[in-house]
Amino acid sequence: MKISVAYASEKGEQAWIELEVAEGTCVEEAIEASGLLQRFIEIDLSQQAVGIYGRVVKLDQTLNEWDRIEIYRPITADPKTVPRRQTEASA
Repeated sequence: MKISVAYASEKGEQAWIELEVAEGTCVEEAIEASGLLQRFIEIDLSQQAVGIYGRVVKLDQTLNEWDRIEIYRPITADPKTVPRRQTEASA
């Protein structure tokens, strides 16, 4: 079945890998098969969340045809304070 794996690094480099995987493949297996762990050594699946179409899932989640796995970067700023900082900077 066809799936894809997407990741965007902090440096702005983006990758979207399309793969053919067997029925019953889980998220972690697909990420490993994509080669992104070797290409982006900063990815740490024990620390970073992953999702399918914007919904956070566990690494052992079984995939369906056409799923797009997304590897999320760690949050580096509190989303509640970002608008406040932008407003303060423009004042």
